[in-house]
Amino acid sequence: MKYVVQCFLLLLPAMVWAQEKEENLVTAHAFTIADCIEYAKRHNVQVKNALLNVQIQQQTNRNITSAALPTISGNAAFTDYLQIPVSVIPGEIFGGAPGSFVPVQFGVKYNTNVGLNLQQLLFDGQVFVGLQARKASIEFQQKAYEVTAQAIRANIYKIYYQLVAAKTQLEILDANIVRAKKFESDAKALYKNGFAEKLDADRAAVQVANLEMQRMSVQTQIDNGYVGLKFLMGMPIKDSLLLTETISEDQLKEQLLDNNYDYNNRLEYQYAMLGKRLGEYNVKRYKLAYLPTVALSGTYVHQTQRNQFDMFKKGTPWFNTSIIGLNISVPIFDGFAKDANLRKAKLELQQTENNIADFKNQVDNEVKQAYNTYKNAILMLDNLKKNSNLAEQVYLQTKKKFESGLASNTDVTNTQADLITAQTNYINAMYTAIIAKVDYMKATGKLP
Repeated sequence: MKYVVQCFLLLLPAMVWAQEKEENLVTAHAFTIADCIEYAKRHNVQVKNALLNVQIQQQTNRNITSAALPTISGNAAFTDYLQIPVSVIPGEIFGGAPGSFVPVQFGVKYNTNVGLNLQQLLFDGQVFVGLQARKASIEFQQKAYEVTAQAIRANIYKIYYQLVAAKTQLEILDANIVRAKKFESDAKALYKNGFAEKLDADRAAVQVANLEMQRMSVQTQIDNGYVGLKFLMGMPIKDSLLLTETISEDQLKEQLLDNNYDYNNRLEYQYAMLGKRLGEYNVKRYKLAYLPTVALSGTYVHQTQRNQFDMFKKGTPWFNTSIIGLNISVPIFDGFAKDANLRKAKLELQQTENNIADFKNQVDNEVKQAYNTYKNAILMLDNLKKNSNLAEQVYLQTKKKFESGLASNTDVTNTQADLITAQTNYINAMYTAIIAKVDYMKATGKLP
């Protein structure tokens, strides 16, 4: 035993190290947008809880079903009368004086019985409405799950493609840094040879520093974006995530000409309609509460009575009792509780109908605003793309003039600043177009 303990103590550090290594293991993922959405379906807490609500409703339905099924219970009892109960009967029966009473013990010392009880509901309006509503209840929770998953999906689309677009932003910044460093090198060389002022070289250095700081800021935003995407998907933050898809202007314009929509395509509308169906069942339930309830009951008892503790002795008699009954309960007056419940259910149903009508107006409003924003975002994207290309041409021409001595260092610095501004505006327009497209597709119920 001592040897075993010593071996365990020697192996303990290795076991702890192995466990820590397993906990620190980093999993690498290379995901398309579809992969991210599928991963979120399995790991996002909100989506998982919404799916659990479906399973909870399934168990609730089983409970509702049990009310319509027979209930069978068994029982057994043993009674030892330490003192047998005494009753008094008129003494005249035994020849006594009129008005006298004689104490008599009825019964035996030991009583034993075993039995079965059966209860079967034959009719209860509220129970049968509950049975009818089971399917709608499951569909209601399933639709709630789909609505939750859609909200997560929309945010994943936005973050995913913004991070994809951010790669282009980094590429542009890297290209600008290369150009700025080349210009800085040229400016320093001209200064050393006496063809430029020190101020020109310093301006070029400041431009490089500004671009590098801007790149650091963008990189931090991208890193935080990846953290946010992982959290939204339910992925461990320590895991590595690579986005494999790209985004283009043509992809962003795909839904621009499709401005048709149907309320039934909106998951929220489908969810509300299912809520209305459940409200109608609730009204029906309270209407049927005015009807009688009918139930069948049955009892079977196997019993024996003894003065000696020999009831399990072979050959001793046991006696059987069987009972069957029909129970009808007729509601007469309950202090207007059923009427209050019925009126409340009708008012709640009216609220649901009002909310559905209002939701249609909300969809119209969302679609119109989302389409206007989407269309404007695409127009801005096109214009800013042209402006960015133009700014790049101006910069390159100015750079050539500078190299030929026909433009000043200030001219190059200004056109470079204009180019960076135009490129930044273009990237921001792409971000805006991505969000606008996702919002429009969600508003029209066409989000994949």
